[in-house]
Amino acid sequence: MIIKLIQPKMCKRPMDSGLKAQMSPSLGLLTIANMLQDKHTIIYENENTAPINYDEKVDIVGISITVDVFPRAKDIAKKFQEKNIPVVAGGIHITANPEETAKYFDAVSIGIAETTWQMIINDFEKGCLKKKYKHNASDITPSQIISPAYNLIKEKNYLYCNIISTSRGCPYKCDFCYNSCDAYKKFYINRNIEDVINDIKTVNKNHIMFIDDNFIGNPKWTMLFIKELKHLNVKWNAAVSLNIADMPELLDEMKAGGCQSLFIGFESINESSISNVSKVQNKLEKYTFAVNEIHKRGIMINASFVFGLDGDDKSVFENTLKWIIDNKIETVTSHILTPYPGTKLYKEFLSNNRIIDFDYSKYNTANVVFQPKNMTACELHQGYLKIYKDIYSLKNIIKRTPKAKNQWIPYYLFNVFYRKYGRFTDLLCKIIGYKRVGKIAAFLSYHTK
Repeated sequence: MIIKLIQPKMCKRPMDSGLKAQMSPSLGLLTIANMLQDKHTIIYENENTAPINYDEKVDIVGISITVDVFPRAKDIAKKFQEKNIPVVAGGIHITANPEETAKYFDAVSIGIAETTWQMIINDFEKGCLKKKYKHNASDITPSQIISPAYNLIKEKNYLYCNIISTSRGCPYKCDFCYNSCDAYKKFYINRNIEDVINDIKTVNKNHIMFIDDNFIGNPKWTMLFIKELKHLNVKWNAAVSLNIADMPELLDEMKAGGCQSLFIGFESINESSISNVSKVQNKLEKYTFAVNEIHKRGIMINASFVFGLDGDDKSVFENTLKWIIDNKIETVTSHILTPYPGTKLYKEFLSNNRIIDFDYSKYNTANVVFQPKNMTACELHQGYLKIYKDIYSLKNIIKRTPKAKNQWIPYYLFNVFYRKYGRFTDLLCKIIGYKRVGKIAAFLSYHTK
């Protein structure tokens, strides 16, 4: 049987260049591919790198969907359905919002693919495809988690293919996060350490990006994993929660084990904003302490902020910018608060009639789709655009220069050539290739191949 797996084209934000769209492939679809490729022919297509081929012979189509690509996914599905080719939809938006989304597809996969897709294919071959397939989170074991089909990646299309997951889910359930939806409320699991190590060996790179929701969701597991990771002599980045600052021994081990930078969801410097969204792991009085603990170990920080929380007014932008510069935060990822369908926040805003736009293509954290509490929608949007511009002005890039000289190259490469002048770098990638530019950046940054 021929199975086509599709990643729809992303909705770029104002600050995004083509680099964002071609940063890395979808591990979710590649995981499905690895489950099925021994018995079936798999075609993996990413619309961010090449147009979808609607004319080649396929038996069934799978589409991975985030909320902002949902309108595009419906159009893709319709074209295949007009050819009598059934379409199965999965991904985080489907899992969080199955009741609304299921009507547009022949079947939906709710939850992690390892527990649904084999049943989907078996039923399809028998001619009895069901409308919904749902996993039972409590039944999932580490050995059930499948490695991605790295062999199907066309590396020339991406900056980085060195992406690996060590877990699924998150122990925290922040109101605005997909982990607050019903399917993920009690779901967090680490993979078997030996399976992750095998993935690192398969990727065969000396720099790894761990793309978990929370790399330290189980600190004991993380400590054991890093002790094994040290034997591979790789350098790596990961996303962690702010309570990493309360784990000095783990931070020491992470540094000794090759950690280069950590993505952390600070979300807001307003105490009231944090307390209103169940971000229990964030304590404002520990922000500067956490930054100092990480920086003194020579690890850089990618800080994530969400603007438009109910404790925010117009002053949040200026205050946040000052905090970022004062603390020499190396990289910042900014978002407008977005009530993803299926989350606790969405349900609250919907019941209070605060959602003002239901065009899901705008749900990419760059548009105001709800009524803010202490500022206008226009003030929120303009403030969001301005703080991004201010953070990545040449003046403030220089002000945030890390103290450690060995961090200067990766710092300036990211801030200048990805954030500030990303469109120029994207043009360079189109000329000499994304893979080549990614290899050059990795070599200059970490002296790795």
